[in-house]
Amino acid sequence: MTAATPAPQDSDPACRVSEPVRVEALAIRGQAGSATVFFEPPPLLSCAMARTLADWLDRSVQPLARGHFERDLVALRVGGGLECRRRNRASAGPVSEHATGQALDIFAFKLGSGAEAVQVAVEKPQGLAQNRFLDAIRQSACGAFMTTLGPGSDAAHADHLHVDIQERRSPASRFCQ
Repeated sequence: MTAATPAPQDSDPACRVSEPVRVEALAIRGQAGSATVFFEPPPLLSCAMARTLADWLDRSVQPLARGHFERDLVALRVGGGLECRRRNRASAGPVSEHATGQALDIFAFKLGSGAEAVQVAVEKPQGLAQNRFLDAIRQSACGAFMTTLGPGSDAAHADHLHVDIQERRSPASRFCQ
């Protein structure tokens, strides 16, 4: 993770990232000590979002990867870090949390390496084990993030898991679909 300066994307003052960082990789606990999770491609996020993401990967996703597949989480295929736009790419309405670097879209989880690697795509999991893993991932995300949306929530989130840290009506309020 490195400090970053976002390229100006829009003149909209709502599209500003507080303490921006480029997340190429995060260190988490692995089976043999420290492990590294790489981001493909590296998103630009707020430092607060990167911290929340690192904590979730370490405390929830890594143990779930080990429990379901006996492999470490090694990479995430992501999209939708900083992007100045409206929610669900609408032409009007509230600005997306992507515009502030407080949201990330996850398309796939890579577990293990070499011939033993397992790729779990959010849109098309392969079999019962991957479905159960993604269900557990989604439930854990609902506790770690303020908003979690994925396949089945709406058409805009049919192929990925959206997580963000924007507080809603109260600090304890969560939106999980």
